[in-house]
Amino acid sequence: MTEFTLFRLPDGRAWLGEGPFTALAAAPATGGAFYINDFDLSDPKPWKVPAKLHPITADSLAQKIHLNGSQTPQINWAKPATEWFKMAFRRIRREVLAKRIEKMVPVLTESGTLTSGDPRRLLEAIMKAPANMWGYAHVKESGGFLGATPELLFQVHGKDLETMALAGTAKPGNQDAFLTDVKEIEEHEIVVRYLTEQLQTIGAVTRQPRTLCQTSGLVHFQSRVNVKLSAAADPAELVPLLHPTPAVGCLPRNDASIARLREYRQQLKVPGFFGAPFGFAEADGTTHVIVAIRGICWEGDNISLPSGCGIVGGSAFDHEWRELRLKREAVLRLLALHS
Repeated sequence: MTEFTLFRLPDGRAWLGEGPFTALAAAPATGGAFYINDFDLSDPKPWKVPAKLHPITADSLAQKIHLNGSQTPQINWAKPATEWFKMAFRRIRREVLAKRIEKMVPVLTESGTLTSGDPRRLLEAIMKAPANMWGYAHVKESGGFLGATPELLFQVHGKDLETMALAGTAKPGNQDAFLTDVKEIEEHEIVVRYLTEQLQTIGAVTRQPRTLCQTSGLVHFQSRVNVKLSAAADPAELVPLLHPTPAVGCLPRNDASIARLREYRQQLKVPGFFGAPFGFAEADGTTHVIVAIRGICWEGDNISLPSGCGIVGGSAFDHEWRELRLKREAVLRLLALHS
């Protein structure tokens, strides 16, 4: 098949959508549609209804997308350059210290060249991702993107909505220091406050205690947030209400800050999928929308591996540079690739 989409839930259930796709502005009442957009939400009809929809398992995947005989991709990675990212970091931190912004997330993209194999083979690793991750993919004939993310933008069914703040990152084994790290806690609580303020406009918000989420070789702070909606909400309207959260965007989320964030993403050549919402509407009325991080994209033989970090008042360049590397290594480990 020349175009297909995949969505896998943490419980292992997964769906494969086979093109061609019908594009809609809102999810159909019958479900069975994928939400695919870029970070800037530039597609006015992001809900894609596949010509055929298949429930799949890790075992049935290879046969469905005709992977038989293809090899795991081999990629030559180029060492990421520091100059542009260091300049963005300094400018953002200056804005934060001047209290013009609270937080912004620049993204560094590592580039690679496919020397052999088929990137679609990596979907097998996505289907076997840890049980606290959502798998996603959109593949066309010339390229695509795929990944497994620990970050849920929202899940909604009727008047019940669940979301999460996932921000603050450390390597496993250093948890005691992480639990009291002022910078990481500040970065996390900025996201919690933003979600609470946005969601209070549409329902009664309950925040769960901050906990640790360990997945794919990284540890994050995680706070689940539940909302009892005042009225059933259209998922198409919930996406722009929440996206981009300060976990992948900026705060305040005003026109000037978003324009600056977009400028940095263009300068740093960030793939459009990274940090974007991606989702699936089930036939039972449950809609899942995740934040597309921890993934790669490709076009022909050109491979991109993006990672982002949140800049707040306590940020230091060496610490953030190390965090970016840890996140990229986590993706390579998840996909069983090597840098």
